[in-house]
Amino acid sequence: MEIKPIAYIKNDFTSKFAVPRQSGIAEIESEIIFEKQYCDENAVRGIEDFSHLWLIWGFSENVRDNHSLTVRPPRLGGNTRMGVFATRSPFRPNNLGLSSVELIKSEFKNGVLSLTVRGADLISGTPIYDIKPYIKYSDCHEDAVSGFADKREFPLLEVEFCNGTQNKIPKDKMKTLITVLENDPRPAYHNENGRSYGFSFAEYEIKFTVEKNTLKVYGIYDK
Repeated sequence: MEIKPIAYIKNDFTSKFAVPRQSGIAEIESEIIFEKQYCDENAVRGIEDFSHLWLIWGFSENVRDNHSLTVRPPRLGGNTRMGVFATRSPFRPNNLGLSSVELIKSEFKNGVLSLTVRGADLISGTPIYDIKPYIKYSDCHEDAVSGFADKREFPLLEVEFCNGTQNKIPKDKMKTLITVLENDPRPAYHNENGRSYGFSFAEYEIKFTVEKNTLKVYGIYDK
């Protein structure tokens, strides 16, 4: 069975590095732009009655011919194998992802239908295959047990901008950047103090190091 995108997402993340590990962790605003055949206000009639949505999307950057039935979750150090269906690994037989996001607004303008959402863990350009409303009474399970992922991966980091680097980022993007940084954008199994890292964010390249519980941004450069 072939499925085709109904929309694509647009935000400030152009690479996988530093994208939040789960939806809802960082208050990143993204725009979902519908494909031409779905650009009809009737397609989202009533959607603003819901505060949150489920996105079904594709791991478009993880195209592989073969998939293993076991994977090594980063939060277990990258050394322990678990069944692929017992994890949220991006390397899956059908490359499908599921994310819960907050709906900010729906807009139809100049023939373009879009949704503005908050909390997505997707890079810009990710294909969206379906959108469903989040139903509180059935989708929220307060007594749920989450296995090896039952607790937050790491404590939040203190973020420090060095040499006036914070002045390079527009104020409307600074809050999002800080949230991404304090959630530790490094791969889960990287914990070397002093190692340099970098990632793309909006029109900038962010460079940083981590010393114990403090993340230091030492460079912000135009791409």
